[in-house]
Amino acid sequence: MHKRAFLVGLLVICHIILWSTWWTPAASAFPKSRYSEEEQLFSQAWRIVSQTYLDDTFNHQNWWLLRQKALKKPPKDREETYQEIEKLLGTLDEPFTRLLRPEQYHSLQVSTSGELSGVGLQISFNSQTGELEVVAPIAGSPASEAGIKARDRILEIDGTLASTLTIDEAAARMRGPAGTKVTLKVQAGNEEPKYIELVRDRIALNPVYFTLAQQPEGLPVGYIRLTQFSANATEAIADAIDSLESQGADAYILDLRNNPGGLLQAGIEIARLWLDEGTIVYTVNRQGTLGSFEANSLALNEDPLVVLVNQGTASASEILAGALQDNGRAKIIGEQTFGKGLIQSLFDLSDGSGLAVTVAKYETPNHTDIHKLGITPDVQVPLEPISFSQIGTAADSQYQAAIESLTSDVEIVGAGLAKI
Repeated sequence: MHKRAFLVGLLVICHIILWSTWWTPAASAFPKSRYSEEEQLFSQAWRIVSQTYLDDTFNHQNWWLLRQKALKKPPKDREETYQEIEKLLGTLDEPFTRLLRPEQYHSLQVSTSGELSGVGLQISFNSQTGELEVVAPIAGSPASEAGIKARDRILEIDGTLASTLTIDEAAARMRGPAGTKVTLKVQAGNEEPKYIELVRDRIALNPVYFTLAQQPEGLPVGYIRLTQFSANATEAIADAIDSLESQGADAYILDLRNNPGGLLQAGIEIARLWLDEGTIVYTVNRQGTLGSFEANSLALNEDPLVVLVNQGTASASEILAGALQDNGRAKIIGEQTFGKGLIQSLFDLSDGSGLAVTVAKYETPNHTDIHKLGITPDVQVPLEPISFSQIGTAADSQYQAAIESLTSDVEIVGAGLAKI
């Protein structure tokens, strides 16, 4: 079994892996039977929580007694074992410590790894029609090169009706080793369905969108939207800043709205891109030991910065926003954030499933515990209902508030800029 720490976010898996060996009963400790395998898996999950969970009172329960009660009637099969583990974790009354069944565990690994091998499609089931639809092809992917577009319907995957699959099963069938083939039956609008053979390839998952917005006032503003703290997020943000600098950006908007978090290390490294020095975040473990992560290198620039947040800004996003706010590096505009101040580690279980266990909490540089409270913006601006295509446009009230803030804080002096 391996421990992976630290993780933070609503969908998480660790980028930095700390290997350690947990005690596992010798094979002779249990009879070699299906029953003993189930008992061993349950005990493994119990033991991980016992040794790592942030609250060493386990929600004011006798953790040992809970194990003994559960094993008086041992689970008979894997599904019953999962149910018993979920029941055990439910007594903690804390939603972030949870069992991840093998397919869920794999999906989390793929979603934050920054790269996958497949055809390059974002898919979903249309709630009205029940059909599997393309949300968007990833630029440069095999699917994009084959001409598959948003709203196209996927009817079959290698001869299997898509309507008979779950979203995870459909995604799993389209993933696979680079160089292998998969055939999709695709229908665009009212056109005749057609079969498209795709050769899988390595797909980079780009969590960053950026553009230069030249304002009427003359201030070139670099707009960067970060959707997830994945393994390649730091590099993608750095590349965006470099590109926008070369285009003449003199101020920046970093959009963290609806970003649920991800890798703790990615949040720390992105903060370091904007900070020369200062504490980024404090962590507190079950022993009450205080640790910290610091900015330790030259920031990429010192241009004025606004960070956009809303109620969907959570976890690693809140760490980043709190670090920039408390260090006086950025103005925060938008709504009160989600308020998730807990850090999880992922632990492998023996059958390919995993546990996400809350092992620590974090505080902002000013020692603000934001769990269940969130980050309070410097400027409160409600988020008006807008479509995805209107984000970062004149129809986006929070974005417009950010532009107004930047232009009021920067004074144009000849061809240069003076920061006020």
